[in-house]
Amino acid sequence: MTDFRNIYSFKAVIFDLDGVVTKTALVHAAAWKAAFDEYLRLRETRDKEPFKEFTHHNDYLPYVDGKPRYEGVKSFLKSRGINIASGDPSDSPDTETVCGIGNKKNLKFREVLRTKGVDVYASTVKIIKELKSLKIRIGVASSSKNCKYILASAGIEELFETRVDGEVSVELGLKGKPAGDIFVRAAANLGAKPEESIVVEDATSGVAAGKNGGFGLVLGLARENNKLELLENGADFVVGDLSETSLKEIEQQFKKSVKS
Repeated sequence: MTDFRNIYSFKAVIFDLDGVVTKTALVHAAAWKAAFDEYLRLRETRDKEPFKEFTHHNDYLPYVDGKPRYEGVKSFLKSRGINIASGDPSDSPDTETVCGIGNKKNLKFREVLRTKGVDVYASTVKIIKELKSLKIRIGVASSSKNCKYILASAGIEELFETRVDGEVSVELGLKGKPAGDIFVRAAANLGAKPEESIVVEDATSGVAAGKNGGFGLVLGLARENNKLELLENGADFVVGDLSETSLKEIEQQFKKSVKS
């Protein structure tokens, strides 16, 4: 059998999950909105604070998208000048703590997954299979503690040789995005250095993590019509979907990025 490994300069590709492999980014966003709006309504009723709804563009994208769950809660509440106790991960979803709100979001997220299932981006699965056929190492790195559950629900666990997610991050003490820890760990698990690997991300915190991790190429997916924001935060190359590029172009962009 012919060994194709020398065709490409990179050894590994690390994919984010939500919004890159699976169509769960909008489910996350909807679950966050439901949890935060419910809490903001509580503060309106109880504390007479004017209600200002949680929105996708002004709140989810800049403060929550791509971050570990509790960090996302802290980030959003800080943006509204709200200071509450951190609490404990064991807090019930009705506890008024950072962890309680995060747990409520997770409850709502899983309810949607159970009722509607998980869809994948066919273009991403296609390119992963192409890469695997060429002996490129493949990993998934996600802030989500639901990563394993989502992969199993979508039936695509076998596509990835390593998984570094929210659960693994807690076990190993890895920092969340925009730190590059989870991507660096995934590359190491695959026997590759960051500079000889590629990160594929759709969130600004995610492309920043790829850049901070020293990856050879950070490929951004502008699912939110946010090409400029992705470029400003660390993406070397941005497309709307992986169907808009090819392995040949990705190789060219990798070589260009490494040289610069």
